[in-house]
Amino acid sequence: MFVMDRRGLLLGASALALTGTLAACGGSGGGTAISADDIVLGAEDAPVTMIEYASATCGHCATFHETVWDQLKTTYIDTGKVRFIFREFPTPPAAVAVAGFQLARCGGASNEQYFARLGEIFRQQQAIFATGSMEGIRGKFIEIGGAAGLSPEQINECIADPAGGERVTRIIEESRAFNVTGTPTLIVNGRKLEEPDAQTWEGLSRILEAELAS
Repeated sequence: MFVMDRRGLLLGASALALTGTLAACGGSGGGTAISADDIVLGAEDAPVTMIEYASATCGHCATFHETVWDQLKTTYIDTGKVRFIFREFPTPPAAVAVAGFQLARCGGASNEQYFARLGEIFRQQQAIFATGSMEGIRGKFIEIGGAAGLSPEQINECIADPAGGERVTRIIEESRAFNVTGTPTLIVNGRKLEEPDAQTWEGLSRILEAELAS
């Protein structure tokens, strides 16, 4: 059972600016124009633009990145076929999701560093929640950040920075353009993917190949 304690105020500080209704993990608006809030990989002139709305606390997002991300990046993003835009869309508990995003961005991380850190948060997601308290979660974030060369002081400052909550509030508001109600939500060339298998490698690669062919 997850317990919020007084230490949760540190993690919660970055989420205080949240004003909208949070998404539900596993459900299914920001147009396609890139903003300073986005994390972007891939060639600017790629023929396909793919957007993912995802949360650091979403189990379905962790599964997507575990089973699809490496192949997606190698096959389509690194080869100049897909420009990938990641948008932070927190699911409950919001404070933990925003803290995870802040850790991924901490210390002026490059976009590649961001995805490496987020990937580790996804990989350890169950262990993070198994700690059972905000203090335990903070300890896991310090552990993950430390492995990336960040000091505990840096991590705490990044997590407590209210800019994180302000940023995700903007993203939530802008997501109305695509009627995003859950995570992960995938957008390909401006179309929200509704296909049942779109979050599998087989289904997503089929959709991307069709876009490339057209």
